[in-house]
Amino acid sequence: MSGLRAVRKRKRKNRERGIALVMVMGAIAILTVMLAEFQDETSAELAAATAQRDSIQAEYMARSGINLARLLIASEPTMRKAIAPLFAFMKRTPPQLPVWEFSDRLLGAFNDEESTKDFARTMGIDINQGKNLGMPGGKYELVIVDEDSMINANLGAANDIAHIRLAQEIMGLISPPQFSLMFDQKDSQGQFTDRFQTCQAIIDWADVDEAGFNCDLRQLTAASSAGVEDNWYGLLPKPYRRKNAPYDSLEEMHMVRGVTDDFWATFVDASPENPKKRVMTVWGTGAINVNTANAQTLHAVVCAYAQPETPICTDPLQASTFITGVTMARGITMGAPLFGSTRDFTTALQGQGQIGPMLAAIGMKPVQFKSPAELQKAISTESKVFSIYSIGVKKGYRRETRLKLHAVIDFRNAPALGQPGLPGLPGTTPTTPGATPTTPGTTPTTAPGQGADAIAAALQPSTGGQYLYYRVE
Repeated sequence: MSGLRAVRKRKRKNRERGIALVMVMGAIAILTVMLAEFQDETSAELAAATAQRDSIQAEYMARSGINLARLLIASEPTMRKAIAPLFAFMKRTPPQLPVWEFSDRLLGAFNDEESTKDFARTMGIDINQGKNLGMPGGKYELVIVDEDSMINANLGAANDIAHIRLAQEIMGLISPPQFSLMFDQKDSQGQFTDRFQTCQAIIDWADVDEAGFNCDLRQLTAASSAGVEDNWYGLLPKPYRRKNAPYDSLEEMHMVRGVTDDFWATFVDASPENPKKRVMTVWGTGAINVNTANAQTLHAVVCAYAQPETPICTDPLQASTFITGVTMARGITMGAPLFGSTRDFTTALQGQGQIGPMLAAIGMKPVQFKSPAELQKAISTESKVFSIYSIGVKKGYRRETRLKLHAVIDFRNAPALGQPGLPGLPGTTPTTPGATPTTPGTTPTTAPGQGADAIAAALQPSTGGQYLYYRVE
């Protein structure tokens, strides 16, 4: 009997041990699941926080690039003054220096380690002597495009003379015979839109009236009209009204009649990844800078003011020769201005001056202009409005965060560097009319920016130009 009781007792203990072991294993399994879930949640939260941190850092790196670019462009007049004696010796006025084309080199000291070393090699200086230079953990990538090198669609929002100029430039751009097929077939809406209708639609979208503009150059006068603006937009499946106000962005042109994907890729933005190839803009002063405009834009401007039967406007081979010649000249000069004045440009196209014989040597026939004086009013050799594309790059562990900013800056009314009396500069006093000076040693009665003239002071021109457009892309 005692042996049987011992066996039963042993079995009971084994059963209890088994139950305890099962409970322990269950608890371990539950804790393992909880730990795995907690680890997943923590990892996701950490990754989200890291991504947010890197995104903010990338944004401020991109902002730094924009502000440095503004400083670089603002310093160009000072650089121009430094070389003025050399041009005075040649009895010429120094042209605008395209410093923005070399922003990656000139601003390398403020970028990542690689750019800093490149800057040191270019300038021949020891960068280690400087303090607080460079951008540890990331960098910015800059592309600066002068908007004055393009055809400005917002001339349609100006006066009648500007309408005529824009119509001439658009027709000069789209008139060459090699583009006829684009206007001879139906668009994405199943309708035909010829050259005149497309030109009219681009102008009528931005003008303030309800009268259709006549883009037929044979009938073009200051008072020319094609009747009442059409109701094409109201007949669309999702109708909308014509804006009758200036374009706010380049993308808004997609809403205009005739601006199809093919038109966009051919005449507006042929290469979105390279904004320097863009042909049209909605910013800018209106006068096209012939020193920085690409070959297609220059061809459009020349054909806008040339005689109707000019070979480079009617013969695709001559047009190709002109574009090739301009591209080669730009490559030889490596960005240096080709034309010191607008007159130099017209004489060169007429086969005269220093560049005219070079164009004739490659087979381009001289251009006969309807009015060289009118062409010179539509062009310039200086840019005042710039697009700054800045990409902030934050390098992380096995990944990098990139954020792109696009800012358009207007330097038309920007004061020169170092000019006294500008709001916000240390040691200067407000120049706003009616501002009450503060006696030294006293406490101002109102906080900064809250005075009666605060709005007027905020609108004072800045050395770094005025923002016209800002977008996170």
